[in-house]
Amino acid sequence: MSYAVSSIAGINGLSLPQQREIYHDLIPPGILDRFQLSPYLVDKEGHDLLNAVGPASSSSVEIFLYHQHGFPDPVLYGHLTDTLNGQIHVLLYIMNNPDSPRYDVDKLPDGTPTRFGTEHRNLEAELAAMRAGLMPGQVRAGLSLLNEATEAFELFVTNLGHERYMVDPLYYHNAVIFERYGFKYQSGRRRMERYHQSFQQGGDLLVRLDGSSPFRQPIAANSIRLRSWAIHDGILGEPFSNITMYKVIGRRAEVNTAPGVTW
Repeated sequence: MSYAVSSIAGINGLSLPQQREIYHDLIPPGILDRFQLSPYLVDKEGHDLLNAVGPASSSSVEIFLYHQHGFPDPVLYGHLTDTLNGQIHVLLYIMNNPDSPRYDVDKLPDGTPTRFGTEHRNLEAELAAMRAGLMPGQVRAGLSLLNEATEAFELFVTNLGHERYMVDPLYYHNAVIFERYGFKYQSGRRRMERYHQSFQQGGDLLVRLDGSSPFRQPIAANSIRLRSWAIHDGILGEPFSNITMYKVIGRRAEVNTAPGVTW
């Protein structure tokens, strides 16, 4: 089934019922089943559980899906936009397990937003999250539904009439995850390969895993997750940024910038 529009801007110009029908396709079936959500995405009291924020004049949208009314975190959050040449670009995509403990890495104790640790850092919460097995930026554990989420998203992109879509990995581990789901690099592959080499014997990043902070332990060299925490801690000496990847629908690229490194 093809949509009557081909862009986020086009969806934003539709009526709210039409927008909801389209954005419903983005939701992995496993989320609906796990939380026994109504197909209309409202609860028994009539509270709306799906919120799409995208003004009619905008080419971007933020999508929030909650498993229950009033819960502080959505089970699914997506921030999508149109590129200048009309491609669909995923700026952020998050799935939260509401039954798991919450770590306030997204805000300081006084409530100030950290912008995912890019402007401020709640070090105590980050350390607790890392020790609990979470990755940078996670306030809760995920839902282990990325396969389903990718399939749903690719159907959504196909119905918009596109053959590919773009993503911006916010953290190092995101880029590696996207590699393992068949994405290629539009920009940043050489940098990712250089990071990997720098974690090898004699590399400058390996030397910086000197225990000077809890996020910079030597064992991080052989772990994607712990490398990501060290990079988030500033070990690069520069922000992790300007990396863009893309996925061609129905194709898997064979890219691996961190061969032999476990999670």
